[in-house]
Amino acid sequence: MTDVPALPTVWRPRTTRLVAYTTAGVIVLGMIALAVVVAPQFKLFDRVLMVAFGAVVAWVLHMLARCRVGADESGLTVVNAFRTRRLEWPEVVGVSMTTGDPWPTLDLADGTSLPAMGINGAEKARAAHQLAELRALLHARGEAPDPT
Repeated sequence: MTDVPALPTVWRPRTTRLVAYTTAGVIVLGMIALAVVVAPQFKLFDRVLMVAFGAVVAWVLHMLARCRVGADESGLTVVNAFRTRRLEWPEVVGVSMTTGDPWPTLDLADGTSLPAMGINGAEKARAAHQLAELRALLHARGEAPDPT
């Protein structure tokens, strides 16, 4: 069994961040270059829109790259692409991730589930380790002690 990690801890994907930020930089620089060298019939407004489009694409990529799962003494903070949710330890019943899943799913006490995009299934060994750490924390923090 995996040792319980020290708190606070944060899990985030490396590959997703690297690809998203690199792509965002290339797109923004490409749109700026295009706006500079485009044919003269394109006016200033058209050129500004080109750069603005590149900035919007970069913002969407940033939103995907910011995904993470943070754990501290009081619970979990799940930051997905467009939503952040704070959960207390007893609210999280379990976590599941089958082979081929893009990210794990947190099973919540209210019967719903929440994707945890901060652990990326594409990073197989790293994702397995992060998932094991999260399960160990859930076992240590989330379960009520057995009455003896």
